[in-house]
Order: sequence, then C-alpha cells, then structure tokens
Amino acid sequence: MLDEKTRDKILADLNDTYITRKAMPLLTKTYPEIEIEDAYRIQEEFVRQRVESGRAVRGYKVGLTSKAMQEMSSATEPDYSAMTDDLFLPEDTPLDANRFFRPLIEIEIAFVMKHALKGPGVLPVDVIRATDFILPAIEIVDFRVGPEPGMTIVDTVADLAACGAAVLGANPCRLEDIDLRKVQGQMIINDKVEQEGLASAVLGNPVTSVAWLANKLSEFGITFEPGHTILTGSFVRAMPVKAGDEVIARFDQGLGDVLTAFE
Repeated sequence: MLDEKTRDKILADLNDTYITRKAMPLLTKTYPEIEIEDAYRIQEEFVRQRVESGRAVRGYKVGLTSKAMQEMSSATEPDYSAMTDDLFLPEDTPLDANRFFRPLIEIEIAFVMKHALKGPGVLPVDVIRATDFILPAIEIVDFRVGPEPGMTIVDTVADLAACGAAVLGANPCRLEDIDLRKVQGQMIINDKVEQEGLASAVLGNPVTSVAWLANKLSEFGITFEPGHTILTGSFVRAMPVKAGDEVIARFDQGLGDVLTAFE
C-alpha cells in the first residue's frame, strides 16, 4: 500500500498529463508497492475533484469483461470507473483526435437505468427490472498512464479504467425484445470490418456485467441512479484509431449502428 502523500503525488501527476499531453510511465514500475486499493482511491479522488469543479457523474463503465480485453491487460477480473458528463459525446459528430492520448475503440452495449439499483445481492433479474432500455455504444479507450509492456489492472484502474470517452447511439431497445447474449457486433474502421463478436463474450451476458458492478460499488455505498448509463464492456479486442479514421459500431437484433470519426 502507498501512503496518502504518495497517492496525492500520483493524482497531481495525472492531472498534469491533461496539460502537458505527456502520458505517465506505468505506476506499477514507478511504485512497485502500489496495490489495487491504492488505484481505486486515486481514481475516486480524481472523480471527486472533477465533480467539485462542476462536472456530474452520469454513469459508470465496466472494463476487462471479455477474455480478449483481460489478455491485453494481464487481468483476471473486470475493472470499473465512474464517468462524468463530459465523457459522453454525441454520435455522428467529428471528434478532435488531439483530445486523446493513444485512443483505441471498443464496441459495447450501454444500459440506461430506469430505477435505482444498489447491491449487495443484485442478481441479473434485478438488473432487468431496473433497466429502462439499452443502447449501442462505442467506448474510446485512452491512456494517461502507459500503455507499456507489463501494464496491469492497477495501472488502468488509477487511470479512470483507461476511459477516454463514450459515444452512445440513439436507437433504444428493450431487453425483453431481444436475446442479448446473441447480439452480434462489428467494429468497422474506414469501411473495413476489423473485429466482430457476440455479446455473450461479456461475462456470458452484459446483464451480468451490470449486476457485478452494482454489487462491487455497494462496498462504497454507491447506487445506480435513474438515468445513469452503464457501459458493460467490449466483446471484441480494442483497436487503435487516429485522425482521419471513420468508425462504425454495427449491431444486429435492431440495435443498429453508432458512427463517429476522428479529425
């Protein structure tokens, strides 16, 4: 474990990356004694400061929910982060690539809550009852820490679980209208299908991802509120993007497309 002074220094360094535009080296290399609890405390304080400055928590993301993404970070469990309002971006609107450090894209399904949901003991059936609708989504993964060989879940957790932003589609679907496990998605970059897979790659069912996070956050007294948006995790491997790239996340079973572009 790190002492509070060291965690405060890491937090200050993370804030500085947004000014210098220079990513930090891996925390696990600079601070070999850092633990996952340290990383979540750093993340929590970072979000608290953003809220204090006028931002609002609009939802949460679950990451590393698929085998493909866990292999990328040498993780054996998911990670998570709160998401403030400025991390949700409109679809089909060009994004400034300079906003990001080393962006990757993922395709995901987002849950929008109708009712409050709080663990412990949340089951998938509770998630289904509490969900208003789901949306197709693109998550932009980004790294203020690393990425470098040897990166672990500790490095990503401290760094907002490597969340850069999310682009939500505007085509809502009800859970009862589809078999969520069998939803197939394609990641299309510049008209080429780069990745494709099934939503069942996310912990067997994205509903399980939401339940896992609700139970995990209950340890900190956090409740999903009505209107919160939960990104459930990618079911394909993340792919890099750059200025000039056009991206489509395409889903079947009526979820449709989400489009974005980098300039």
